[in-house]
Amino acid sequence: MADRVQVRPKMYPAPEFPPRQPKRFARTPPAVFPVILGLFGLGLALRRGLDAAGLPGGLADLVLGAVAMVWGFAVFAYLVKVMRRATVIVDDLKVMPGRLGLASMTMGGMTLAAAVAPLSVGLGQGILVAALGAHLALAAATVAVLARMPAEARGVNPGWHLSFVGFIVGGVAAPLVGWPGLAVALIWVTGPIAVAIWAVSAAQLVRRVPPAPLRPMLAIHLAPASLLATVGAVVGLPILPMLAVGLGAVMLLALLVAGRWITESGFSAMWGAFTFPLTAYASALFASGFDVAGMVVLVVALAVVPVIGWRVLSLWGSGQLAARTNAAEA
Repeated sequence: MADRVQVRPKMYPAPEFPPRQPKRFARTPPAVFPVILGLFGLGLALRRGLDAAGLPGGLADLVLGAVAMVWGFAVFAYLVKVMRRATVIVDDLKVMPGRLGLASMTMGGMTLAAAVAPLSVGLGQGILVAALGAHLALAAATVAVLARMPAEARGVNPGWHLSFVGFIVGGVAAPLVGWPGLAVALIWVTGPIAVAIWAVSAAQLVRRVPPAPLRPMLAIHLAPASLLATVGAVVGLPILPMLAVGLGAVMLLALLVAGRWITESGFSAMWGAFTFPLTAYASALFASGFDVAGMVVLVVALAVVPVIGWRVLSLWGSGQLAARTNAAEA
């Protein structure tokens, strides 16, 4: 008689009750930062718009002050997460929303430098140097993480603008803190990178259609054109601002025409990608002397950006944003 073989059933751990709650800030989602960057950009665009209309800039300063507090709290929350486990940054960089969010975080620091520069040049300089240094370290970490990922995950996408062209935001602040030469240098460094990303992305768009949830990222292509126009106009370059504003107009028109297709999958945290390019283009129009067009875009931004910002921030407050964007837990 053959020996009987007893097969033991697999034992699974009993579910925890009540469910385990993560430690405070242990899963802070980087995906909250793109909309904060958009709100920062709205404050700067409003400052330019009020100046163009000959009105006091107090309202813009109020908006920028409120956004600065939100950004500061979000940075604090993320730093607490990093202090719990430093390698959580690497985990966040492995997913698309994490890469976009972390790049937006340091770009937000550059925008904060531009916001505070009229009030304190020294403070603006310190924030700008820290933000540029942090963004450089983050770009290097992004390259290292991408190099270890599968080939299909390393493809060029619009989010590369944030990681590798995002330094140009520092060019908005640099002239305000007395460093126009830095702004010019940032144009020369980031401009060719932006052109390369545009070219590769255009070729990819011809070959294959991006999945619906990622289509809002196409709006990011507008941001480098807008920022190059703004910085070029501020430092007095003769041709670049007009070329960049014209390119931005073509991109914005294409986004509007394809708006229904781009938003096919419905609202998500990815809609944060609509906010900062739109506000950046409003600022570019004002900086380039197109005040009427700038006012039109600014009015649209005032209607759209706060709504998207509120919805994403509400997801963060309810704890849903981390799960929806695959944020790592420390």
